[in-house]
Order: sequence, then C-alpha cells, then structure tokens
Amino acid sequence: MVYVASEKRYEEMKYNRSGRSGLKLPAISLGLWHNFGGINVYENSREMITRSFDIGITHFDLANNYGPPAGSAEETFGQVLKQDLAAYRDEMIISTKAGYYMWPGPYGEWGSRKNLLSSLDQSLKRMKLDYVDIFYSHRFDPETPLEETMMALDYAVRSGKALYAGISSYSAEQTREAASILKQLGTPLTIHQPNYSMVNRWIEDGLQDVLEETGTGSIAFCPLAQGLLTSKYLNGVPEDSRAAGSSVFLSEDSITPESIRKAQALNEVASERGQSLAQLALAWALRGGKLTSALIGASRVSQIEENVAALNNLDFTQAELDRIDSILQADENK
Repeated sequence: MVYVASEKRYEEMKYNRSGRSGLKLPAISLGLWHNFGGINVYENSREMITRSFDIGITHFDLANNYGPPAGSAEETFGQVLKQDLAAYRDEMIISTKAGYYMWPGPYGEWGSRKNLLSSLDQSLKRMKLDYVDIFYSHRFDPETPLEETMMALDYAVRSGKALYAGISSYSAEQTREAASILKQLGTPLTIHQPNYSMVNRWIEDGLQDVLEETGTGSIAFCPLAQGLLTSKYLNGVPEDSRAAGSSVFLSEDSITPESIRKAQALNEVASERGQSLAQLALAWALRGGKLTSALIGASRVSQIEENVAALNNLDFTQAELDRIDSILQADENK
C-alpha cells in the first residue's frame, strides 16, 4: 500500500526554534534508541515512524549504535524512508551520532576525527542518505582534544554531510568551550542533547544558563526516565517490562518503593490536570520554553499519540509546580 502523508500533519504540533538558529523542531521528537532494530518487527517500526510524521513529528533521532544489533535502527529507518517517506525528505530533520562503541580497535568509539567522520559515512550508507540534518558528538572524550572533536563536526557541516552540529551529555563547562571553538570555526553549536527529566534535573545547575548564553537549543532524552514516569511501574514491576529482564538500561533495582510512591503522587497531580503521568512529565520538561524538544521512545503507535497529546496542556500554576517539587524532594532530607 502506497503511503501518503496526512494533509493535517502540521495542524496540531508545536514547533520551537533551536536556540538562536533558524532550525525549528517539533516539541515532541521520536527517538529510535529501542524497538526499531533488526530484532524488532519491521511493520511495527514502520507504522510508528509514519504515524509520527502524520501527527507532526518531523524530527527522527538516531545514532550509529542504535538497534540492536548496532546499526540496524539506521537500516530500518533508511528502509522506511525509501519505501514511504522519500518524497518528504525536505520536511524531515534526521539526526545521528557517533562516540559510543561501534567497531573494534582504537578508532571504533570516542571523539577522534577518525571515529566521527568514519562513523558518519557509515551512517549515511545505512540510511541511504546524502546528508543528515544534525550530527552529534555523542559523548565528551577526555583523551581527545576538544578542538579535534569540534573540527570534525565543523568539517561534517562544511562538507555537506550534515547541516547542523550538536553535542550530547557534555557538562556546562565542556559545552561552553565546545560552543566557543565552533563559533571560531564558523559553525555554530545548534543543539545539545542531555538526559533530563523530573527525576534527573542536572541541567538546571548551570547547563541551561550556558545554552542560553551561547544560543544553543536543547532536546532532552529520557524525559520519561525510561518508563519510571509512566503508568507502567505505578504498582511495581510487571513481568513483561524491560526492568524485569536483563536490560542494561533500566534495572529492577532502580524501581524502589520510594520511586513508586513518588510516581503515584505525581500521577495524582496528572489526573487532576486531565493528563496521564507520561503527559505530565513531558509537559513539565517543556515548561517555561527552555527546552526545544522532548525526545520520546515508543514500542507502539498508541504511546506516541498519548505523548503528543501532552502538548494540549503545557501550562502549570505555581501551586502545581510547588507540589511537584515537594513530591520529588520527599525523603531527601531524612
């Protein structure tokens, strides 16, 4: 069946400018970290990607090592792009990253020019693209001069293999230095991708100030704390959940009685606002306009639709914010 995008795809989505750049991103973006790899059902991955586009999600976030196996999420996305979305390429923001382990030997990870540019070429081949819209340094490399890493991003942009440069999980000071180097090179730092959620607020301690100072946008990964801020764990750990298995990303030990109590209390706030807990968490992350976009994951279309519906209520009263802070800070001083 030939895919034709919905004519209403831009009617409900909100789009935010990334820092002081000309790039706008949807307030909710789709990440292909899990559930789009070679071990997953292709038709489900395809349906999630095309449905996302139909409801205004124009940004699809990947990395060289997403899968599993590593690289297969890019292959899946490339196949969907060729089969369904090729005609809409100029309406899409496609990003990828390099920096985590991808192949054996001294050049298969971290932030050297060799690793970043070789990985970018491999990613383009897997997705069958001439360029990506955003290319990220996936993590700071303490053993490679930051100038080398930033020069690789600058080259990726100047060569036409990427349109914008980004970094992920850099500290406030590392971000300030990276932005300064890129500015001198003539390629602005467009976006930073940090881990940020109600239960992981580290970017509020300096990084957000640096991003505002340097005119850099931000897109949060794990705004739902890998499911902790959803209804999935409100009553403990379901047997079929990721935390009940052997996943290295979310362990059963991380779901404590305290975290469940907090999630249940937050869920009460959400219910009073007419939202699910996931919708509350996304709205909270986007509060105040400091975050360009929240990056969601999904295993089925209904989750994507639920998450995008969070945009229907992004306003908080001060009483609601104070109540949320009180819940999150409970037990910290015991």
